[in-house]
Amino acid sequence: MSALVVAAPTDLHAAAVLAIADGARVRLDPALMDRLAGSRATTLAALADSGPVYGVTTGMGNQSGLGIGTPDQPAYQGDLMLARAVGTAPWLDRRTVRAATAVRLRTLLEPEVGVSPDLVAALAAALSADVHPAVPATGNGAAGEIIPLAHLGGFLSGSGEGLDDAGGLRPAGDLLAVAGLAPYVLGAKEGVAFLQGVPFATAQAVLLGVQARALVAQQVAVAAAEIALVRAPRAPYDAALGRGDAELARVLTALRDLVGHETSPRMLQAPVSFRVIGPALAHLLRCLSRLEEAVERALVGVSTSPALVDGRFLGTAGFDGFDLAAAADAVRVALLHAAEVGTARLHRMLDPRVTGLPPQLSPQPGRQTGLVAVHKRAVGLVHEARRHSAPASLGATETSLGQEDVQSFALEATRVAHDAARVLLDVTACELVAVHQAMLLDADPLRGSGRLHLVLRNAFAALLDETGDRPFGREVTAMTDVLGLGWASEVLVSV
Repeated sequence: MSALVVAAPTDLHAAAVLAIADGARVRLDPALMDRLAGSRATTLAALADSGPVYGVTTGMGNQSGLGIGTPDQPAYQGDLMLARAVGTAPWLDRRTVRAATAVRLRTLLEPEVGVSPDLVAALAAALSADVHPAVPATGNGAAGEIIPLAHLGGFLSGSGEGLDDAGGLRPAGDLLAVAGLAPYVLGAKEGVAFLQGVPFATAQAVLLGVQARALVAQQVAVAAAEIALVRAPRAPYDAALGRGDAELARVLTALRDLVGHETSPRMLQAPVSFRVIGPALAHLLRCLSRLEEAVERALVGVSTSPALVDGRFLGTAGFDGFDLAAAADAVRVALLHAAEVGTARLHRMLDPRVTGLPPQLSPQPGRQTGLVAVHKRAVGLVHEARRHSAPASLGATETSLGQEDVQSFALEATRVAHDAARVLLDVTACELVAVHQAMLLDADPLRGSGRLHLVLRNAFAALLDETGDRPFGREVTAMTDVLGLGWASEVLVSV
């Protein structure tokens, strides 16, 4: 993959973070490096003329009232990574770590941070070499992201660990050497700067937004197939019903485009789960827009502390990720609501009163089970996710002897929102299996638009045209893989 040239901090926007997550290398423009050298010189001069500076000449957190002697200051910045690297497996996947490293790079490019060109060059080199720092996926505590950032910074400086291509844990120094890189020695203020901000939550929010938008489109496609199969009235999907709500009008237009016309509806009103798909997905789209706005604020805002502003070192709340956490919590609820609605629709697909097809979509009712257990699986997944549906962004607990007693838990919020996305993906896969079975059992399966059938044909290429009982888990897995490859992601792009 070609290198992404970064000439200004704004070049590392959300789309660039996504490209880097997917493997793009980074090349830093020489002019940008010159500007960083200038801001670094300004920072060093300010440090020489200032009194105590948090995390540079003092301890951190509850120890900020204690000074760090001049002889200890050079090693102190690297030492900040040691005791804070307390995480264990499971480790974050390579793609997430790359995205977070890209966000960390983005925020370190701002002049108020004051890091050296060498530090950002080391980060860019790690991305280009595609090394995989071992960063814990869970148990990341509070007070910003000091634990995962200590793991990332420790890897860069050679004191931490990383994962080899087989997923084995290896000393950072060994992996850096294999990649032709040397451990980076953190300079004045660079350690405390590295530990500030919320780059991991920001990165996870970027990845969540992309996945969830694809899921919205996929839900539109599978719901359209279900609407067409049960011959539901088309009235609830008229774009005129989206008045005052652009997202609802967009979803309804996409649905109507796929379902086509139905001259002989089977019922006066379809089940509620068929009628509320538009509002459910429109709400999810609105929540995703708010999450993306929070990502933009996290990328461009002042995230370091202390920040050098107008010659003064200012303490900030750059570690606070509540903006991201609250937005991710909203996305999580919207994802689970869409999954609940999908599970209800799946249940109706097994009901002969709704479909006119054999009960449980069984070719031999009684003798063969059909898809009842597929529905049970979907119900179980949604129930498991719902049992832990309290907002992750709430629950402040005092830490560090009470010095840091308000937390946003943004990392947890974005992580469990990803879990909710996986539940919706699995429910959508179960629905697709049911749609395929229904089409095989239907004497007149060519309902809906030609475009809908083309979209479905692309999904069902991985399935066998048989209706008898079989290990349906294999088909759910096949449909999960199809969804993960982006099936039907384009159905909302064209409206």
